[in-house]
Amino acid sequence: MSEAATKAQLPRLSPALAVELFATFNLAFLALDVFLAHDANDFADAREWAPVVFSAVAPLFLVSGLVLGIRRPWGKTVGLAVGYGSVLVGVIGLVLHLESAFFQRQTLRDLVYAAPFVAPLSYAGVGLLLVLNRLESDREASFGRWIALLAMGGFTGNFLLSLLDHAQNGFFYASEWVPVVAAAYGASFLLPVVLGERGSAYLRLCSGVLAVQAAVGIVGGALHVVANLDARADSLYERFIYGAPAFAPLLFVDLALLAGIGLWQIASTRVEPVLVSPP
Repeated sequence: MSEAATKAQLPRLSPALAVELFATFNLAFLALDVFLAHDANDFADAREWAPVVFSAVAPLFLVSGLVLGIRRPWGKTVGLAVGYGSVLVGVIGLVLHLESAFFQRQTLRDLVYAAPFVAPLSYAGVGLLLVLNRLESDREASFGRWIALLAMGGFTGNFLLSLLDHAQNGFFYASEWVPVVAAAYGASFLLPVVLGERGSAYLRLCSGVLAVQAAVGIVGGALHVVANLDARADSLYERFIYGAPAFAPLLFVDLALLAGIGLWQIASTRVEPVLVSPP
């Protein structure tokens, strides 16, 4: 078979395919992330297994939809089912996390030291991406704006996570303010895109901001790992279970990638103005 024929059989990377791969990988990765988070309290509540099982099984169905085509009957049905299911898991997780302390006493202290209430909304975000990928064409400019909106929501959630997580130790290191500020900038720079800004100059500016977000995530992840390696615990596993969340800063990289897909789609559908010479 010739090289040209082989390339013709390979699916072309499109915004819709990129979104599907992004959602599938993130849903699968959440199985590990949630397992490590809930293992810190030895899965005290049996319901804590639900998101782990969902994240382990759902990607298998999404892969089958990828193989058969996400817009074909099976792929569309599976994607919508997993998408709505993921949103449900996220909303229920949000309520259960808040129920752990905040709903009982409703104090700022209980909000800071309760289970991270924003974290389960990662499921809701992934679920909405899957639904978007079935109900909206990636040939429409609104597709990229919806992705930018979801990424902006993710940065907003990351702002709250960084703020509350680092507030637990009173921002002992000044560098702990960096992700808080970075997440705020990430959300604010995407707002004009959500509102319809499509200028090439602004899209390039946003791309630069997203590159900084990714750098913050990589450096933050390295700092969390170093802190855990220096921590005192009986085993390396316990250092990472009870120490700084090693995967949390990588959410900046994840959201930068998602927003980048949105900017790519918007740029690819942007129509340049045609200059007409006067008669």
